Amino acid sequence: MQDTRALALTFEVSGLPPVKTEALSIFAAGHRQATRVRALLQAACDAAQRTGWTPLPGPIEVDLVLRSPPGHRTSDASSLLGGVCAVLQDKKRVANIGLAHLGVLVDVALYDDDRQIRRLSYMEEPAEDFSYQVRVAAVPTVV
Repeated sequence: MQDTRALALTFEVSGLPPVKTEALSIFAAGHRQATRVRALLQAACDAAQRTGWTPLPGPIEVDLVLRSPPGHRTSDASSLLGGVCAVLQDKKRVANIGLAHLGVLVDVALYDDDRQIRRLSYMEEPAEDFSYQVRVAAVPTVV
């Protein structure tokens, strides 16, 4: 039987991505990144439902394209990638904090764990308003 699952998922999010810059989990209730976390989770959920996406278990790549007005630097690439990747992985491993405030969004995961990431890319593009595009894709296994 052939595996027919989608191997790449691309979606857009308005605003800025969540930033991972401190020891406090970005999933903590009331965290200053909470609005950004919810926006990313909702966009990922909508895209996954539209395509029938199931979390990837093998090696993956993650691409992030940040669009922002010229001269409006937000954060460094590693902090942005860290925030996006933390949000898109399975959140069961952060069970040491309460996640009930996320409601059904707690179950949104595009892959199992950050250790699956084999390639990362980050690019900035000029735009009138802040937004970003995320792409998660399976990395073909080389035999």
